[in-house]
Amino acid sequence: MQETQKDSNLDIDVFEDEDEDTQKDKFLTFRLENEDYGIQIRHITEIIVMQDITPIPDMPEFIIGLINLRGQIISIMDVRRRFGLKSKEYDDRTCIIVVNIDAISVGLVVDTVNEVINIPESVIDPPPRGHSDIESSYILGLAKVGKKVKVLVDIERILQDEDMNKIASLSEENQGTEAE
Repeated sequence: MQETQKDSNLDIDVFEDEDEDTQKDKFLTFRLENEDYGIQIRHITEIIVMQDITPIPDMPEFIIGLINLRGQIISIMDVRRRFGLKSKEYDDRTCIIVVNIDAISVGLVVDTVNEVINIPESVIDPPPRGHSDIESSYILGLAKVGKKVKVLVDIERILQDEDMNKIASLSEENQGTEAE
């Protein structure tokens, strides 16, 4: 397994060459407020430092804008807003996790990225009702890792169909144009 760090700015290509079987139990963990979360590594294309985000109208309030990432227009979601958490100013630890959902790239703004860890299904409990103010439909499960619990996010359900349709149409409209 290789994870390459291109430079000290945390621009990481995440396991694009690995097949899905080797990625099965691997999760990228990140932090929002005082809680640790995880996303299945198979959905992640890269991790980048915060960029200048171009605001866009008529989007859900948690879609905060667009970035131009090497010629590809990517919608950016503030995960704190999506989960109903209080806002926090972005700092030098704030990152964008670029994920691919149904062939659409979306950037997820998180407080900080922690690490890639192996979490076998045997240590994952089903999501409880009403965990942390986060709608349980977004939660894949709760993983017991050492003495800590990580909330595993179901990235495919974090955006509802109507949100994905707006993002898809926005991405299609802006492909090939220069956004600055």
